Amino acid sequence: MPEGSPAKVRISIGSAIVLGLADGLVDAAPTTVYMLTYRQGKCSANCAFCPQSKRSGARADMLSRVVWPVFQTADAVHRIAEAFGEGKIRRVCVQALNYPAVQGDVASLARRIRSLSDVPISVSCQPLKGEDMAKLAEAGVNRISIALDAVTAELFEKVKGASISGPYRWDEHFAALEEAVRVFGRGAVTTHLIAGLGENEAELVSMIQRCVDLGVYPALFAFTPIAGTAMATMPPPSLGYYRRAQLAHYLVTCGMKRFEEMKFRDGCFVDFGLPNVELRRIIRTGAPFRTSGCPDCNRPYYNERPGGSMYNYPRPPTAEETAEIERQMGL
Repeated sequence: MPEGSPAKVRISIGSAIVLGLADGLVDAAPTTVYMLTYRQGKCSANCAFCPQSKRSGARADMLSRVVWPVFQTADAVHRIAEAFGEGKIRRVCVQALNYPAVQGDVASLARRIRSLSDVPISVSCQPLKGEDMAKLAEAGVNRISIALDAVTAELFEKVKGASISGPYRWDEHFAALEEAVRVFGRGAVTTHLIAGLGENEAELVSMIQRCVDLGVYPALFAFTPIAGTAMATMPPPSLGYYRRAQLAHYLVTCGMKRFEEMKFRDGCFVDFGLPNVELRRIIRTGAPFRTSGCPDCNRPYYNERPGGSMYNYPRPPTAEETAEIERQMGL
């Protein structure tokens, strides 16, 4: 292994099962291998919703609802090359904790993966300088994500910023996203938006539009309360709210409608800008309710418990499920 390469890495349990690194059954196999940088201790950031934050009392092997066991990096990269060659996976996503050596660790992981395979590599990380993003691109990373999470500056400050002793600043995140577009190109940059942090529907859709206009794809998540985090007692968004957000997200990201063409009253949807018959046709395709993110990302059960309500479908919804979605939306 190259000098300085991290010897260990965390891999989401579903990905580990697909790679043959762990035993178990998955009813929706991940099409992306999700990796998480490994270190003793947690992240130096303090995001209020995250089990990896420095003040979280949650388990160190958790991210959202998912368990991330530790594996030897050498084993992991060899299994990734084999799985990609066999068509079992289509992408690798390296998610980065925030600590001083992380950018070197991520670049090393990317080089190690790229030395054995042509699998597309995404990196989800904190804001970086342009030269550091360029080093990731040189190492074989072809897509980068910098998570805003919150859709307004006020909410960002409450869940990621200085008011909770977090290292992140709203303006710096946007500057980093703009720099990422310059380095990787329009359409090769992602951000994460979490619905249910206290925003209203107009604020959420306005930010989706702002990201699209910037050349950044906004992946949509539902807030997930995790025991041990600062937001453990806050409820997740209602399914009706999230379905409306997903439909608006689909319309905006597909270029079918803009935020300015939709109507809101007191921050709530009044009109999506399309006739109901057309909205029903789109809903019945199931496409708006699939997991959104980098290409080939299906993120099974990241926001859901198996057997519970589905927020993001890792597969096409059935006709019965789309009928239930229509009911949830009140159409």
